[in-house]
Amino acid sequence: MAAPQKFMLRVYIATDIAVKVTLTGRPESVDDLIAILREKVKPRLDFEFTLQYEDADFNGQLSCLIDIQELPEKGTLKVVRSESDASSLASSDTEILPHVPVSECRKTWPDIFPVPTFSYEVEHVLEEGNIAYDRSGKTLKLSRAQKHNILESMASVIHGFKPYPSDRDVGMAAEALVKAHPCLKEPGSENGWYGWKISLKFKMGNYRTKLARSGCLEVSVNTGKRSKNNPDKDPPHSNIKRARRAEVNFLPNFPKGQNQASLEEMRLNILHEVEKSEKNLLLIDNLMQMTFSLRRQEIVQENPLLKDFLVKWPALQIESQ
Repeated sequence: MAAPQKFMLRVYIATDIAVKVTLTGRPESVDDLIAILREKVKPRLDFEFTLQYEDADFNGQLSCLIDIQELPEKGTLKVVRSESDASSLASSDTEILPHVPVSECRKTWPDIFPVPTFSYEVEHVLEEGNIAYDRSGKTLKLSRAQKHNILESMASVIHGFKPYPSDRDVGMAAEALVKAHPCLKEPGSENGWYGWKISLKFKMGNYRTKLARSGCLEVSVNTGKRSKNNPDKDPPHSNIKRARRAEVNFLPNFPKGQNQASLEEMRLNILHEVEKSEKNLLLIDNLMQMTFSLRRQEIVQENPLLKDFLVKWPALQIESQ
């Protein structure tokens, strides 16, 4: 009789924190394995997560564990917290810190722009207009309020991808709008959507202005340029601070309930913890997450020297950070 299969796993449950887990057999599914880990490592894994494993087929590079048959009998797993999880990261022997809400990460610009659903009235008008266009080729004439609703909804979706879209990006969005609703084509226009492109460009500018007035740092950082009353300031379109390609959380606002003073106090706590011979790495990690927006604000707005920045944030020299 064959001996039962035994699994010896080294599981990284947090940055620089690994536990040894021994299983007497292969779990029935990945979900079962997750449930086992939750039970064995209570309460450290009290949040939604996925698992990655060192894939021997790719020289030990991490791969997402989807098929339980890929689980090695002896290997290393890594817990990856799900972005949608809304629970706080805490441990039984560490102070429970306020939860850092997951910032709205910028999504990659899509190959096909997703046209949003508009107001009930506008959707009804567009539906009737598309039917009439299919029958007779007649285009739709919108009221000012209806066009405003379309442009506002489109600007909101565009901003979810890029606060500062390129000319090509805006053109792609305008083309997708007219393709989804042919009744919006412009008679006499070569492509049928050039006017929508221009309108969307102006709407994006107005949309950013509203966000800046509401306190959205990502766009308010670029306000205060040259104007009639301030002729000596930088030109409006120079030195625009914006996220680079694929960059997320470029300049997030402070976490809910936090301000400059409270985050500065956390920074001082990090300094104190880093100086210890036995550092609480989980506490440092929590504090670094909470103060991320403070660091980004300093980097984007003040352009500090690297050596000065590392003196102020020494935890960044820890490998896990």
